[in-house]
Amino acid sequence: MAEDDSGKLRAISVAEFFEKNRHLLGFDNPIRALLTSVKEAVDNSLDACEGADVLPEIFVQIQELGATRYKVIVEDNGPGLPKDQIAPAFGKLLYGSKFVTFGGKQSRGQQGIGISAAALYCQLTTGRPVRIISKTKKGEAQVIELKINVKSNEPEIITHTTIDWTKEHGTRVELEMEAKYTEKKASVLEYMKETAIVNPHASFVYIDPEGQKIDFPRVTKEMPRKPESIKPHPYGVELGILERMLKETASRTLKSFLTTEFDKVGSGTADEILKNAGIDPKISPKFVTIEQTDKLVKAMHGTKIMAPSTVGLVPIGADVFKKSLESEYNLEFAYAVTRPPSVYRGNPFVIEAAIGYGGELPKDEGVKLVRFANRVPLLYKQGDCALTKATLSVDWKNYGLSQSGSNMPGGPAIILIHVASVWAPFTSESKEAVANYDEIIKEAKLALQECGRQLQLFVGKKFKREIAAKKKEMFKNYSIELAVALSDLTGKKKDEIEKDLLKVAEEMLATGAIEGEPEAAKEEKKPKRKLGAFKDSGDE
Repeated sequence: MAEDDSGKLRAISVAEFFEKNRHLLGFDNPIRALLTSVKEAVDNSLDACEGADVLPEIFVQIQELGATRYKVIVEDNGPGLPKDQIAPAFGKLLYGSKFVTFGGKQSRGQQGIGISAAALYCQLTTGRPVRIISKTKKGEAQVIELKINVKSNEPEIITHTTIDWTKEHGTRVELEMEAKYTEKKASVLEYMKETAIVNPHASFVYIDPEGQKIDFPRVTKEMPRKPESIKPHPYGVELGILERMLKETASRTLKSFLTTEFDKVGSGTADEILKNAGIDPKISPKFVTIEQTDKLVKAMHGTKIMAPSTVGLVPIGADVFKKSLESEYNLEFAYAVTRPPSVYRGNPFVIEAAIGYGGELPKDEGVKLVRFANRVPLLYKQGDCALTKATLSVDWKNYGLSQSGSNMPGGPAIILIHVASVWAPFTSESKEAVANYDEIIKEAKLALQECGRQLQLFVGKKFKREIAAKKKEMFKNYSIELAVALSDLTGKKKDEIEKDLLKVAEEMLATGAIEGEPEAAKEEKKPKRKLGAFKDSGDE
């Protein structure tokens, strides 16, 4: 039987694999399939525009073609694609420039799967090809309809024509698929709103199946800095990766290999690593044995080395993050923070957090948590995410919100957390949750606690103002009766007495006397807090 089965063994392409396992990429049900297709197309458009230093202008439309059939249209003002790159970019999985074996830089996508996976889903569910229009500054607009040959993971061009397109440059993709549209949680509209928040330099126009147009104008005209590729850090290298690097390097000695192929490894650090490993610095990397490679890995991990470079990271920035949040929600209070860079497994990352309170936010519901990784919203698997775990680890009752146990807090608030990393540790290929690394959870908690402290100050002041207003109203009502009594006793006019009483009340409220002590006096008596004198649980 084993001999009979061995004759059936064959290699399969990545397209054929994902044809049978589309749930791994976020196409496991009609609602998610629609959202994932929009997300992948918008991510591509944002990356294309930023790569060409063009402020993104992105148009998204969903057309209902039948009860369960929709067309997704995404158009951008990016640089367009050269004619010979259009077909493989949309019709070949694992094709792109984002995947790097060693080192890297912050990027929305990481494998080059997304948009071609959406094209594959379309042909699986409707049999329709994906239609692309793309134009560069120098050429005509190319119009290509294609499908994916799942056996070979290669694009099959159905039609290829050119048209006169009014856009100077850009790309438009049309995807026809079996799907389901919803406006509930994890909807396309929610995705568009959240994408606008973490991409404040972009403008979006969204047209839903009913024809309703929603504009998301840009908050800033300043483009994000382009991330620079960084070399791998020794702390993040494992045995198998190091073995391959040793075989592929052009360095002639092991010492030069360490100093040229790794981040933050200078001559002195290389000498210390090799001394700890007990290996000759002059040996050729090609002749390093697997036993020596194992010693080298352990020495790299055990040697004190500077933290990785952060030029590969492009955080949003606290000021812009706060402004962007306020542009999408009508709030009484907003605050944002960007943490200093940190490291997990040799990969640098930055955590940013923002909190909004009051205004249009519902008072009788749980706080809304919005998660992002590399400027992309994470709409599913919230419970499996490190950012959720960090949020639940904070005692929000200390910061003016209600909370039962370790559950999500309640109150009119919204919490946003963004992780920017050269290699975001997603829990799956569909990029829906961040893996539970202790370093990420710690940094996220610290960022949330800082937001919480600022919220606590606002809520405390608001509570005092509300109490003062109630006391003023009570005093006003009481002064009317008191004025009548004093008028009868003194013969003075009631209106004049009432006016004098209200004036006294205003003066007492202004100085804080009604509270028992003037606010200015309270502030003078407060001891000046030194840096680090107060620490929340988990604070550095």
